[in-house]
Amino acid sequence: MTEPLLVLTTIGNADHGRRIARELVEAKLAACVTCMPGLVSVYRWSGRVEEDSEMLLLIKTTEERLDDLKTHLMRVHPYEVPEFLVL
Repeated sequence: MTEPLLVLTTIGNADHGRRIARELVEAKLAACVTCMPGLVSVYRWSGRVEEDSEMLLLIKTTEERLDDLKTHLMRVHPYEVPEFLVL
């Protein structure tokens, strides 16, 4: 059995987040993606402190699918530097 993993990423547009979630599951890169709206992120970007509404994607996958998942997510994610945290 391959090791189960949880990948976290945030996205600013809920419709885009749900589209990415569906793509990941349809491509069998994730078993499930939970979309959690209503977050506020405070972060530093280009020397300034920013604050934005975001959606958190909780992506359930396996160790063997992780590299393909990351490649796909980095290709379709709208952020210049997407969050990609693996637990």
